[in-house]
Amino acid sequence: MISSQRQQLILGRLRTRGAVRIAGLAEEFGVSAMTIRRDIAELADKGLVKRVHGGAVSSSTSLAEPLFAVKSQMDVGLKDSIAMKAVELVQPGDVIAIGGGSTTYVFAQHLLESENSTGITILTNSLPVAELVQTAENKDVEVIVTGGVTTRSNSLVGPLADRVISSLRVNLLFLGAHSVSVPRGFLTPNSLESSTAAALMSIANQTIVLTDHTKWQLTSLSLFAGFDDVDIIITDPGISPEDVAATREVAHNLIIAD
Repeated sequence: MISSQRQQLILGRLRTRGAVRIAGLAEEFGVSAMTIRRDIAELADKGLVKRVHGGAVSSSTSLAEPLFAVKSQMDVGLKDSIAMKAVELVQPGDVIAIGGGSTTYVFAQHLLESENSTGITILTNSLPVAELVQTAENKDVEVIVTGGVTTRSNSLVGPLADRVISSLRVNLLFLGAHSVSVPRGFLTPNSLESSTAAALMSIANQTIVLTDHTKWQLTSLSLFAGFDDVDIIITDPGISPEDVAATREVAHNLIIAD
């Protein structure tokens, strides 16, 4: 198969899946990972795709929220390192909130496997996180679901969610972000999701944003938090020195997971 044929197939996979991984394409097409990287690089140079760690996403979706099923397959290793670092912040018996998104979902997975989850209460607007808690072997965890309107990322948002949230209080809030803009802050494509994230922040003693290094290269529409509003940012070692320096100029605490 020549490169132009592979590239057309890659574009076809992106149209149906929203994202592709290099390892999966290499196995599917029977070529090396380096060959797929070259194909993706050529497509990116033409503006047809956007490269992310370990794969690519459609260039037309950089302002849109990917489906949860798509996001959960992207940058899995990065999410694991971020999630495990975030688990260290939770103490048994804490009352915490977990926002929607694939990185916070991975955080919830690691948290429920940890002794740190003993006796905790989780408020969440994420349907996957709520389902995860309900099916977990650890039954010493209480979950409260906000209600609201469902987004593409399987998050519950809107006025109903915001009203429920406003009547509660949590020690820690763990949020994801679609993109990070220095010095503006943290953004999401959905204005209702932005409002609900702000509502969650208003009831939290501390807000922690979990976001991999690729989010510094993305853009989005709706600002939900400035750097002054966030206590801790946790990202992965893939973040560039330039992004580290610029972020530390405006952030309270930037943690780079091992």
